[in-house]
Amino acid sequence: MAGYDIHQHLWPPPFVEALRRRSGPPCIRGDELVLAEGSYPADLNAHELEARIALLDRAHLDVAVVSLQPTLGIQSLAGSERDELEQAWEEGILELAAASGGRIRPLSPRLPRAGFAGASVGADAFEDLDVAAPLLDALRGSCFLFVHPVAGSPPSADRRWWAPVVDYTSQMQRAYFAWLAAGQARWPDVRVVFAILAGGAPVQLERLGCRADAPVESAHENVFLEISSYGRRAIGLCADAHGTEQILFGTDAPVVDPGVAARSLAGCGTELERLAREETPARLLA
Repeated sequence: MAGYDIHQHLWPPPFVEALRRRSGPPCIRGDELVLAEGSYPADLNAHELEARIALLDRAHLDVAVVSLQPTLGIQSLAGSERDELEQAWEEGILELAAASGGRIRPLSPRLPRAGFAGASVGADAFEDLDVAAPLLDALRGSCFLFVHPVAGSPPSADRRWWAPVVDYTSQMQRAYFAWLAAGQARWPDVRVVFAILAGGAPVQLERLGCRADAPVESAHENVFLEISSYGRRAIGLCADAHGTEQILFGTDAPVVDPGVAARSLAGCGTELERLAREETPARLLA
């Protein structure tokens, strides 16, 4: 089965060079990506366009939607530093997208503009929707917004899993419920995609429904959930809570092997697999 991957990351050469020039996080030192939350191997070969197209072929994917991940901590930098990195990524990714024959569809880390399929933000952007309003207004009735975790807290040596498992998911739950409580009624024509199943937040909708003071009991039809890093049971619960047509296939490549998400989705049945990989993302990107 072919289709779309709505959650990948790709670093164009100008962005990699900009990271190499930096002395503090986020930066690349030798073969390591240095972030405020810790250091990780920087597999730069995985960010070569030829390697990415080969990965799409192996995973039986037609298109990858790529974004500049907020977990790098760029949004917390001073204005000039942030602008330099975001501009380097935007200019470089548009070149890679143009050379990809339509197989790479980028999201802007800033306001949407020509050449981008939409925009991406960190989960903390929904902590103050008035601050996010210019971006959300610009997305009305057009392209979509991808919500992704931001950097987590520095882990202890024996808990390197803490940030992606605990910090990221709690951020996404907060963003999801902030949107349900105050965003979706204000911007009903903005399509929002929450990465990593919104940290499993839809499972809490039943609990929310037990509250007499709950601001809302369900998500709008323009709220979507991307599945990367989750298995069959979590995907099934979120599909039950939201509806199968709101689930999107995503892998978080190259951070995570695309085969993980592919096997998880395949275990949910051919109908959900077809919707998540083909029909729903095609509708979102139309």
